[in-house]
Amino acid sequence: MSQEPTVDRRSVLKAAGGAAATMAVAGCLGGDDSDDGGSSDGLLVYGRGADSATLDPQATSSGEDAKVINQVYDRLVHFEAGESTLVAGLAEDYGLEETTTTLTLREGVTFSNGDELTAEDFIATYRRFVDEEYDYFIGTGDEEEDGATQSFYGPYLFGPVESVEATGDYELEIELGKRYAPFLRSLAVFAMAVLPKSEIENDHDFGTDPIGTGPFTFDTWETGNQRIRLSPNEEYWGETPTVDELVFEAIGENSSRAQALGNGEVDIIDGVGAAQSDVIEGYDNAALERTPGMTIGYMAFNMDRVEEFRDRRVRQAISHAIDTQAIVENIYRGLAIQSSQPLPPTVMGHNEDLDPYEYDTDRAQELLDEADLGDGFSFELATMTNPRPYFASPVQTAETVRSNLADVGIDVEINEQSTWDAYLDYTAEGRHDACFLGWISDNADPDNFYSPLLHPGVAVEDVPDGQDWVSFDAEGYNDGSRSAWANTEFMELVTDAQQTYDEAEREEMYLEAADIVHEEAPWVFMTHTEELRGVHERVDGYVIEAIGGPFLNLVELGE
Repeated sequence: MSQEPTVDRRSVLKAAGGAAATMAVAGCLGGDDSDDGGSSDGLLVYGRGADSATLDPQATSSGEDAKVINQVYDRLVHFEAGESTLVAGLAEDYGLEETTTTLTLREGVTFSNGDELTAEDFIATYRRFVDEEYDYFIGTGDEEEDGATQSFYGPYLFGPVESVEATGDYELEIELGKRYAPFLRSLAVFAMAVLPKSEIENDHDFGTDPIGTGPFTFDTWETGNQRIRLSPNEEYWGETPTVDELVFEAIGENSSRAQALGNGEVDIIDGVGAAQSDVIEGYDNAALERTPGMTIGYMAFNMDRVEEFRDRRVRQAISHAIDTQAIVENIYRGLAIQSSQPLPPTVMGHNEDLDPYEYDTDRAQELLDEADLGDGFSFELATMTNPRPYFASPVQTAETVRSNLADVGIDVEINEQSTWDAYLDYTAEGRHDACFLGWISDNADPDNFYSPLLHPGVAVEDVPDGQDWVSFDAEGYNDGSRSAWANTEFMELVTDAQQTYDEAEREEMYLEAADIVHEEAPWVFMTHTEELRGVHERVDGYVIEAIGGPFLNLVELGE
């Protein structure tokens, strides 16, 4: 994604964690159609950790909301089920050349209100999301100005767009302000769902009554029971669902969700941790499915706040002193791999020549001695307390880090914060010395890791000479970058890669970027986690998703 748009990076991270957000709710199992508490024939029940907050794709950055939104709405371009490749969505043909994207829409596609899709629907959708001159603009997202409505995805994904024009009833031309390689992938993100113009201009409430062209249509939302019911869209242009009804059921406790799967009360569950994976693997009637995720979990050094972190040798020493292999084996229990760089192996530009920092306390001590810190120093490590998809047990991990660093004379004070939003605020404002955070990719593009997380957002010429960090207070600072790292070579490389369309050339740039980040160590690279799902034996055709989805129109139910 582009670095230039004004983006609330706290929301970016909120979105990254949303997919595994959990709430303390009563576990209400199964659908009403089942007298015995189990799923009935034709009823597919998807168990998750939390209910949706809204079904308006332009008003949310939550992965939990996206699960339902992706069933009801379509985008112009889709991700292939189980893959990160792009496939046709509402646009059957699409292409990007220089700064111009041209798309040809499918004819005969209808919204659930009966309207036929045309190019004007996308233009109205675009304007609702970002055009403040449009009467039906969703709002700035500024609570003080007009209420928090627009999600960060509007300016984030549409930021490079200068204009959108209909060149025919089913033809679109999108003009970008500059070359921008990730743009087609941006179109596949859930927030780019297409809404009907007629309902936009009726001020329809898409948050509670979604109207899309997707494989399912909305029936009811039982907010008290945290249950959303959908029906198959028999007029769907793509693969029509075979199930009779789809229910999203919120079951807050991970253990209760796993138990519901074993009892046959739900058919698919997500938010599976190591403990639940063991439980599921013990069932005769369900299986644990897993696939490599597109995540990174890391510990960021705040170079703006802690002078010692400005010495690369200190950052490398700490990277050597933390036993990430033991963390993966003992805390993640094999459901993650050690990280050596920001990009997971599933994303183009992952540099296979880079190994994780070896756990080597002697080498760590040597580096600290060279930095005149052989007697150690102290810092605060901020951590969330609730598990995230990229941090299965953050407090336990923090305690391991503290123990490891004590062995080389570094004293760590752990600052646990139980409220996720407050934690994001705390770290976004740069009040941490070091912190745990992570990321789940929006679009499987390497830029989606490097720009939001490690580019400081300031111009190269604004980085002070002889300095590889900037202040959190710098004009235009990207607070998604929790390290304040500002390596100008890296910054130029990432910006050039954004504007390079040759895939091989672009990949070379990211391989080089990974090399720089690895050597400079603005983070301790911790883990890349797997995507885990529990699936009942009566489910066929389910494809676990690392991005997009879930692809529930592909599911068939047996006995």
